[in-house]
Amino acid sequence: MLKEKIKQFDFKTSVLGEQVACILTEAILEGVLRGGDKLVEAELQKQFGISRSPLREAFRELEKKDLVVITPRKGTYVRRITRKDIEENFPVRAHLEGLAARIALHRIGPQRIKSLDRAWKKMAQAVDRNDVKAYWRHHMAFHEVFINASENEVLVRILRTLRMHSMWYRFSYRYYGEDLGKSLKDHQTILKMFKKRPPDPQKLAVQVQNHIEVASEKFLAYLETQKD
Repeated sequence: MLKEKIKQFDFKTSVLGEQVACILTEAILEGVLRGGDKLVEAELQKQFGISRSPLREAFRELEKKDLVVITPRKGTYVRRITRKDIEENFPVRAHLEGLAARIALHRIGPQRIKSLDRAWKKMAQAVDRNDVKAYWRHHMAFHEVFINASENEVLVRILRTLRMHSMWYRFSYRYYGEDLGKSLKDHQTILKMFKKRPPDPQKLAVQVQNHIEVASEKFLAYLETQKD
């Protein structure tokens, strides 16, 4: 529930808009707020205990993330996800993450390798518990390690948005059908390739790209089963 998320935050006046945007973003990504839902200003002001100004600041931030649509004189609505969104997101993300992995391979360093190890182990634990949300959370952390290790600010910024949206698509469609065991093995392969000496950047890039493209194919196949 949105009210429960609000209670967990320690609000600070100087960054109210940012904090509200953070809570609303999580609510959208996790499906608490669904596509087409109207964000009613008066209700949210009351729930957050804030004025209109920081709330509208939060709405503008959500609009920048392409999570909401603001229509003059009508209001702010959570954007509806389309099949086209998914078809366009995954191929671009696959190529860019492959590029990020290739660049990162020569820059990643022992500390980040340890971070990859930790993230993978937590993914494995989540599979053992059949904790899907935990798996995707640690999956996100795994990818962020090597994306950040690329030290390419343009790549990092673009992929942050693409990955946020891909997670949104999964949870919005309640897509929990992916074989997490297979996904875990794919990431173990990626981890081993980051550790391998001498490194093979092209092979690593292809592995990361193929992993995402296969996930895309399975996701789209799943959507076909959800048609009325």
